[in-house]
Amino acid sequence: MQCVVSGRVQGVWYRATTQRKAMALGLNGWVSNLPDGRVEIVAAGPAAAIAEFCGWLWEGSPAATVTAVAVADYTQPVPGEGFATR
Repeated sequence: MQCVVSGRVQGVWYRATTQRKAMALGLNGWVSNLPDGRVEIVAAGPAAAIAEFCGWLWEGSPAATVTAVAVADYTQPVPGEGFATR
């Protein structure tokens, strides 16, 4: 799964809290800032964990204000184990 999150999501610990949530759910992947102010997330794992994670992305960190979460299939393999902040 690939998500692009819009709103006030940079400079508010969104990536760090996303990484913690993904790790708690046992997901693999990464989260990274995009140059336009959005955040990109790529995650792989059990369907139930992905569904919970996608819903949680609307919350994010306490200081974040999420205005949109675009979800798409990610057709490439997600390498490695764990969840990284890029």
